Amino acid sequence: MVKGGLALKRIGVVTSGGDAPGMNAAIRAVARAAYCAGVDALGFEHGWDGLIHNRARSLGPREVGGILELGGTVLQTCRCPQFKDVASQKKAAETLAANKVDGLVVIGGDGSFRGALALSKLTPAKIVGIPATIDNDVYGTDETIGFDTAINTAIGDIDKIRDTAVSLDRVFIVEVMGRQRGFLAAMIGLTVGAELILVPEVPYSVAGVINAIREHEASGKRSGIIVAAEGVGGAREIAEAIERDLGLEARISILGYAQRGGNPTARSRYLACEFGNHAVDLLLGGSGGRAVVLRDGRVTDISLEESCSGTKELDLELLTMARCLSR
Repeated sequence: MVKGGLALKRIGVVTSGGDAPGMNAAIRAVARAAYCAGVDALGFEHGWDGLIHNRARSLGPREVGGILELGGTVLQTCRCPQFKDVASQKKAAETLAANKVDGLVVIGGDGSFRGALALSKLTPAKIVGIPATIDNDVYGTDETIGFDTAINTAIGDIDKIRDTAVSLDRVFIVEVMGRQRGFLAAMIGLTVGAELILVPEVPYSVAGVINAIREHEASGKRSGIIVAAEGVGGAREIAEAIERDLGLEARISILGYAQRGGNPTARSRYLACEFGNHAVDLLLGGSGGRAVVLRDGRVTDISLEESCSGTKELDLELLTMARCLSR
């Protein structure tokens, strides 16, 4: 099909970095939007490694049937530190040429976008990024595919933990994902009514945590939930201080990789469909070096370079609101 002066015949798809619920819905959206436009779709397996070693398979409409509701990625993914090397990037460019790929859709987080930007400088193929990560830390987009699912997964678990906390007058420190950023912890903490939220962006002290729990005790609370991003650390020290200084039982619960799995929510599926369709439209129009984003409720796009160079800031007002509503 010819659109915008570009004869687009084949689109490649790759999922890179950590998996996120809704990646499969995005793969399906790209493959079927391409099919509707009369364009072939090809999936590269195991992330950037599949591009380096030319592991590809067809993604026709039947090949992507039944994957909309599945977590993970049927193309699989992996961490690929060697892709930072120009030699590996050149091999990936050669793979695209060998498979006659005119456009490539990269589904992943900020690290995947940096790889996509580097690759775009070595190949004539147009490259478009789709943000998919439970961390929601990709610059330029209000939300990423998988973020809503991870929140809902954590909410279900913490609601159950709350039952035990109240029944036994315990304080639970619940560790959620987020090594460097606190988007997930902030939203989870707010929506489960956590008494305290700890994120990497805001320094804390054990004494400050103890004082906050004392304030809740003074208001009549004898149990509580502390949601902490994994990058904060110090959960054991906090638990020991709670038991020593306040005489309350404290427990640590690590939700771990469960947050990255499971069936994507309607919200994550919807974003995947919108993002995937928009990515194909960009390629059909001859646009490359772009990142699909959600801004003010509207799906649009920005340059990959802008997305890779910016840092998304956590809205600290969420923490202020959470403190107020947890009283």
